[in-house]
Amino acid sequence: MTAGDQKLYLLDYGAGNVRSLLNAVEKLGHRIEYIKTVEDFAKADKIIFPGVGAFGYAMRALKSSGFAEPLKAYIASGRPLMGICVGMQVLFEGSDESPSEPGLGIFEGRVELFDKKLKSVPHMGWNAAQVVHQENVLTSAVPEIGEDSRYYFVHSYAVPYTGVGAQRGYVHSATRYVDQAVVSSVWSRNVFATQFHPEKSGAAGLALLQSFIERDLVRPPSSAGELRAPEDVASALTVRVIACLDVRANDQGDLVVTKGDQYDVRESADMGGDVRNLGKPVDLAKRYYDEGADEIAFLNITSFRNLPFRDTPMLEVLRQASRSIFVPLTIGGGVRDSVDPDGEHVWPAVQVAGEYFRSGADKVSIGSDAVYAAERYWQRKAEGQVPLDGSTAIEQIAERYGRQAVVISVDPRRVYVNTPEDANGHHVIRTAFPGPNGEQYCWYQCTVKGGREGRDTDVRQLVMACEALGAGEILLNCMDKDGTNSGYDIELISDTKAAVSIPVIASSGAGKPEHFSEVVEQTAVEAVLAAGIFHRREVPIAAVKSYMREQGISIRSSEDGIEFP
Repeated sequence: MTAGDQKLYLLDYGAGNVRSLLNAVEKLGHRIEYIKTVEDFAKADKIIFPGVGAFGYAMRALKSSGFAEPLKAYIASGRPLMGICVGMQVLFEGSDESPSEPGLGIFEGRVELFDKKLKSVPHMGWNAAQVVHQENVLTSAVPEIGEDSRYYFVHSYAVPYTGVGAQRGYVHSATRYVDQAVVSSVWSRNVFATQFHPEKSGAAGLALLQSFIERDLVRPPSSAGELRAPEDVASALTVRVIACLDVRANDQGDLVVTKGDQYDVRESADMGGDVRNLGKPVDLAKRYYDEGADEIAFLNITSFRNLPFRDTPMLEVLRQASRSIFVPLTIGGGVRDSVDPDGEHVWPAVQVAGEYFRSGADKVSIGSDAVYAAERYWQRKAEGQVPLDGSTAIEQIAERYGRQAVVISVDPRRVYVNTPEDANGHHVIRTAFPGPNGEQYCWYQCTVKGGREGRDTDVRQLVMACEALGAGEILLNCMDKDGTNSGYDIELISDTKAAVSIPVIASSGAGKPEHFSEVVEQTAVEAVLAAGIFHRREVPIAAVKSYMREQGISIRSSEDGIEFP
């Protein structure tokens, strides 16, 4: 049977962004159908099973849909299955994430939480998948995993890699995340699965998907052999370079990418006062993908409150972008409870996020509502109440789609004080850059409504609360640095990194390649983000990556993001 004749199916239990996988398969010239009923398992020649979010949610969804037993029967039939992320994890016996929920038990072993003592969790970014077989014991048809390629990982739980026992019969590749080696792909008989996301891993990921679709990947039992020792799995995690696009409607109603100076997106009065127009969102995002951006973030800074949510233009932006961009996409703006103009349709924030995921987003960014949630968190703690009650958007989205899907966008500004006591209990730092009146101290005030309103909440209070609520990443802006091209606020970023154990993205102020290396070297931040200098081609992404690599910083090769032939 040729690849064109086979019936390829996708098993979706409501995992979130499966649109990118559909688009990737179509990009490769193939068709894929959804499994909608139990009977569809019998029709399938091959099945791809993607998953994100919590292990327990995935297993409960499989069981409630009646798909768990048919999936096991399908595997037993010998027909090929490819699992992705949680789609790999549920093949094991269980997970510490949901101890009472057994897995499918296809492979021996359990999924465990990463140790946070020496690293940020989730493991989020581009890393290597190192094939661990000591000698060539496999068939000629093998999964297309390149030793020099980098793949996109985003997970808090993983199967520890030991290289002995039962793992000799099913582990295909392993990956090191700082002090821990974990299983990054399995391959046994007709089952192949990855912890990473091929559909978000650029050209390298597309090549891997193509090898599953177009080859007969069957690993015979006799191929079990000695595996590489865990200590021989090298560290290969890269720092992410993210392109950010602020998207809003201009005065003519067209959706454009813009960029402000300290959050003012309009030209000066003598230049007409119009909204700066730096290009069309999808076209610009595709350019960044081709140039090697590791992620792309769309920040919607227009309300669109006069439209039903399903008609929000950003949904179509995501649909169009995900057709040709195969790296992670983040969407920010409007991720909150909302009501359509007719007053009848209410959209809880978790449903808003779900629509964004189904349209092609991998992560949602929450701004103002995160500040309100943090304030409520600390108030409940002060009153002796349980601070986590499941009512916030952060908690609900993280519960369903996983904490890695929730990014907190922080918009702070400096408030200078003469002494720490003048900060009214807020966390202060002694700054190397005194205030206008020589003040030696400052605290970082959180703002809402696009920076227009300051709150009585500091950045440390915000990020600590949001991590406790279930956020998986911090996008750390700085109003004082925005548009200045003077470099990132190292003091702010260092102080925030020390407060949380989740990844932090440095944003605001980059003006030259040296600024990107500086912030990584001085703060160990996991990712760096820029907007205006990329839009205006003042500093190309390739120049940033080249300089960082010269400084000894591990960076994904731009070639991994090029157009797949």
